[in-house]
Amino acid sequence: MITNFETNKVLLAKGMTFHAYVNATRHLLDIMHSKGIEWSYLPNASSPYHIWARDYMPVQVNKEKFVRFNYSPNYLKDNPEYKPDKSSILQELGIHVINSDIIIDGGNVISCGDKVIMTDKIYRENSNYNHNILIDKLSKLLETEIILIPEDYYDEYGHADGMVRYMGDGCVLLNNYCDFDKALRKKLISALKPHFDISELHYDTNTDKSWAYINFLHVGQHLFIPMLEDKLAEIAFKQIAEAFPKCECHPIWDCDNIVREGGALNCCTWNIQADR
Repeated sequence: MITNFETNKVLLAKGMTFHAYVNATRHLLDIMHSKGIEWSYLPNASSPYHIWARDYMPVQVNKEKFVRFNYSPNYLKDNPEYKPDKSSILQELGIHVINSDIIIDGGNVISCGDKVIMTDKIYRENSNYNHNILIDKLSKLLETEIILIPEDYYDEYGHADGMVRYMGDGCVLLNNYCDFDKALRKKLISALKPHFDISELHYDTNTDKSWAYINFLHVGQHLFIPMLEDKLAEIAFKQIAEAFPKCECHPIWDCDNIVREGGALNCCTWNIQADR
């Protein structure tokens, strides 16, 4: 399956250009332009509520294959205004998808090439499926092995992209659970260790927003790391940059308003491998 290292184009909703997010968005787009990274706005996603992209857009398996999962998250049950018309977006982009009835958000899909990491929230979201049948169907759709990790129950979204990221060469980077939740850390390491070499972020302290730093946008050999006005920002940036020595890392400041909405830069973007 295509990893972030193989992507070369970024799309984002035009809602990101509204005043609360405009500084971070302008900074992100200016750097991408300067680095020759192609980007565009998603069509038909221009409401001030349309700030997210990752979760409702399809998962790219290979250059031609996209799988669209059922975007029906429990956390938006009473907030439909955050959900744009996905079919019209795909139609205007000219992307043909394989539709699946399985409920999964894009932020819960971490591609590691021959493996994909997801949290076990997929069991709760798809209680109509037998567990083994669900995993088998996912594996066939994504043409890869499914590695499940326990979800963080303090995260209402249950996504993997605020917990762990793929570093390449069979290695993953784990968020700083060693600083604040050693029980969950132990379970995560138990689930990941048979499949990956593990590096960990470690800050000697914690804030309730530490997940936001690992929720960076990774496209090709570039990382765009969200920066917050808190004590961890510089420490987090330094450690993530050291974990990705072959990548050029860019701090994106003024991300606090985005994070207050419940996501960060990986959540509000969708990167793919496209024809140049």
